[in-house]
Amino acid sequence: MASKKTVVELVALQCSECKRKNYTTKKNRRNIQEKLEFNKYCPFDRKHTLHKETKIK
Repeated sequence: MASKKTVVELVALQCSECKRKNYTTKKNRRNIQEKLEFNKYCPFDRKHTLHKETKIK
């Protein structure tokens, strides 16, 4: 069965340097239409890098 779309969806945050998905977070689609971007710590690069929103598979 297909899942029904909800207002709050789970998204993954992908590192812009190593391209790994390190974090997951929730996003309210009514309030935030654009993609999320955060500076977060990447354990593989061992430094703070830009993480952008991607889909969870």
